Amino acid sequence: MSIKQRNGIWWIDFRSPSGERIRRSTGTRVKKAAQEYHDRLKAEYWRADMLGEEIRTFDQAALEMLKLSEGQSDYETKLRHVKYWRDALGGDTPLRSLTGGMIVQALPTHSTHAHRKPTPLSAASKNRYLSTMRRILNLANQWGWIAKTPHMERYDEPSKRVRWERQNVISALINALHLPWMRDVCLVAVATGMREDELLSLLPMDVDLQQSTAWVRAENAKSGYARAVPLNADALAVIERRIKTATTYVFERPPQRKDGEIIKIFQTDARDFKRACAKVGIEDFRFHDLRHTWASWHAQSGTPLMVLKELGGWETLEMVQRYAHLAPSHLAHHASSVTFWAQQAGKEKEQPCRVALMS
Repeated sequence: MSIKQRNGIWWIDFRSPSGERIRRSTGTRVKKAAQEYHDRLKAEYWRADMLGEEIRTFDQAALEMLKLSEGQSDYETKLRHVKYWRDALGGDTPLRSLTGGMIVQALPTHSTHAHRKPTPLSAASKNRYLSTMRRILNLANQWGWIAKTPHMERYDEPSKRVRWERQNVISALINALHLPWMRDVCLVAVATGMREDELLSLLPMDVDLQQSTAWVRAENAKSGYARAVPLNADALAVIERRIKTATTYVFERPPQRKDGEIIKIFQTDARDFKRACAKVGIEDFRFHDLRHTWASWHAQSGTPLMVLKELGGWETLEMVQRYAHLAPSHLAHHASSVTFWAQQAGKEKEQPCRVALMS
């Protein structure tokens, strides 16, 4: 049988006209998609053996795409995506055998974190993976390696959520936290805008107290890029105090016992945070919203969006545009440049009254 199922995934197994055995996973649980992949791949090898056509593989196209992307800000992201697709589809897979259904079926379902359990992949993240694949195939189409680019549907992305609170509310929230280390990590989060993973993976050696700077390592950054984080007085005071007693991490959560064993948890305490929010009367507020709050305060204080982008470690300016509406308007003084009613009213007041003479 040319296709068969193993552990829910369909595999193909056939021989090319030259006698080469082709055996690989289709990466899909859908039989129809697996059958289409099988037929395309078999036809590709037939053309190569019988007509002498060159087989262009995913590896070839991905490598050329990465060469063209060198120096771009999202290069590391594309590299990470290529590595995933190479493992999921196979680097030697002929380009013309790839279908839109097969690619979508092979999308990752969960994101992985260095210190947390895998979480379901968001629609936005899935679209980023598809964008990289679409770029590879579009280039292959331009080069004549494939006749057309397979159609891949975009996932609907929810509107970007920006949840922030004013300074007096955040002060009350931090004071309402029961655990001292949670108060510290929340204070530094809202003082620097650092993400949860970045804070909990921060080592004492990653901090320069003299320069008032902390460094986020590339492996701990969401963007994949290392960056410097300037520390204001609030953050510096907390970090300097914690470094004095730190064993491994600056914000090391006290170990807990589970089944008689002592385990370390690399997560903030959700129960303490939720309890503090309820005590203060804050609804629909998460730990990550401290980062939104920090960015919102900066925007309201007039920090340029390009500067805010660098401070927060965002990959594109588009990600910072969500805070633009909070910035003081730099267009207000231009509003009076064009008027007509007020100017007309002023002219009428300046004109002398006309009296009709009756004869």
